Amino acid sequence: MKIRAVKHNNRKKTFEIRTSTKTLVLPFSQGDPTPTVEDPVRESFVDEEAGREGFTYVLDSGRSGTVHVEQVLEYNQDPSYLRNLLLYRLTLEAQKRAAASPLSKREIMRRLGTSAAQLYRLLDQTNYRKSVDQVLALLQVLNCEVDLVVRTKTA
Repeated sequence: MKIRAVKHNNRKKTFEIRTSTKTLVLPFSQGDPTPTVEDPVRESFVDEEAGREGFTYVLDSGRSGTVHVEQVLEYNQDPSYLRNLLLYRLTLEAQKRAAASPLSKREIMRRLGTSAAQLYRLLDQTNYRKSVDQVLALLQVLNCEVDLVVRTKTA
């Protein structure tokens, strides 16, 4: 996700990050170095060197920090980011299980009722266009049981 603009607010102690679809807020406390009243943010800008996927801020002391858009999405508990993170973790597990499975790739494809190209897309951790359902079906074919655990967050 690309960042379109970033603003800092020393009074509220927050960064305001605007993407193409939403505006998110990140408190100064999430930055490193952390801005303080004695050393406030002087400047913040979208970092072109990071492919507009992060922003950099400069403090009055001259120290600077960079924040990646994924840190902002994680802090704000963005649903699409959390879905992609779940999909990534499930895909890595499916890759490990497929490599260790006695089933051939052809047999896995047959049991899934899919093509070789689709199987390789399912096993590609950078492909976020697949559904969680498809990866769960693959794990089922690989003789895995997936349990979803919901618990209260700890500080």
